[in-house]
Amino acid sequence: MVCFNLHAAFRAVTAVYRPLLEPLGVSYPQYLVLAMLWEHGDLPVGELVSRLQSDYGTITPLVKRMETQGLVVRTRNPRDERSVTVSLTPDADALRVHAPRIYQVITETFGFTPDRADAALEVLRSISARASRAS
Repeated sequence: MVCFNLHAAFRAVTAVYRPLLEPLGVSYPQYLVLAMLWEHGDLPVGELVSRLQSDYGTITPLVKRMETQGLVVRTRNPRDERSVTVSLTPDADALRVHAPRIYQVITETFGFTPDRADAALEVLRSISARASRAS
């Protein structure tokens, strides 16, 4: 069953990430938010929702917890009070130095050569795109 194996793969990936992220004091979902902010800079919550293919009900509480931890700052857009921008704190930005090592462990653990990674991304993106069109 493809769906079972997708679920098992997700669990395997998060299990490998857990010991890598634990010393940093962040969860896998928090790491995804940090990675987006490291790559793109300050982002509105809506942009995080879109880029992480998630929803406001998941991202908003996650970002609030990250703010409590001192990892991000939320700022209302003065031109649009409904829009909240998320920014890294210096402490969270400093965690960026761990990203290359984490990426290296992940690629080695799962045997992601550039070709295998590209093939996996193609399949996973296709599944996500088809699911989006179906809903």
